Amino acid sequence: MINFAICDDEKAIGAQLEQTVSQYLNHLNIKHDIDVVFSPEELEHQMQNGIHYDFIFLDIEYFTSELNGVDFARIIREVYHNNQASIVFISRETKYALELFDVQPLNFLIKPLEKEKVHKVIDKYLTLAGLRTKDFTYKKGRSILKVPFKDILYIESAGRKLFLHLVSGKEEEFYGSLKEIYENQLQKYDFLFIHASYVVNYDHLAALSFNTAKLSKGGLVLPISKYRQEAVRLAYQDILKRRMM
Repeated sequence: MINFAICDDEKAIGAQLEQTVSQYLNHLNIKHDIDVVFSPEELEHQMQNGIHYDFIFLDIEYFTSELNGVDFARIIREVYHNNQASIVFISRETKYALELFDVQPLNFLIKPLEKEKVHKVIDKYLTLAGLRTKDFTYKKGRSILKVPFKDILYIESAGRKLFLHLVSGKEEEFYGSLKEIYENQLQKYDFLFIHASYVVNYDHLAALSFNTAKLSKGGLVLPISKYRQEAVRLAYQDILKRRMM
């Protein structure tokens, strides 16, 4: 469970940020809780009541408080001795950048907030905190096995059997549901569910057309089902856009 705080006196910004963070973490299947408050004093009240935050979005200027976000970040670090919480400042101004170093923020985002940049800073936090596994896990007999996501070309389904095709040319066979492993593990690592029988790794695509996906390894061409063509196209564009940020 990750505890987030969003402290911004612009209620629309707070609501938008809460929705963006929650939707992205739900997509990643990461449990979380988010408190939205409107002043440093309100956030401090929460902390005085024993609530610990792992990640704090702090506005820099507040119309309703004598404190600004940088001052309150110093309180978090020096009074509450909390050097573990990741702090991300949000502001309409860039002039504060040099003042932020001594409170060790994770990042600084400019309003209006862009969804992709919020996702990127969350990804950075999850990586630093060791909360994003880089291995696909599957069960074979009584054993739990792991393989790095980057080593997977595609996964094939044939009835209840799944076949894991690796870049090395090796193939692993196990039982499971392609839909379940896609939703629970593969989707958040940019795999594409192109057919009821195939999930492919975006990183090993050589070409994508409306009805086929060509893999870079061996030039294998797999079909994209008519039912999934539009969803695959949108998912591909989303990955491409996100990676270009």
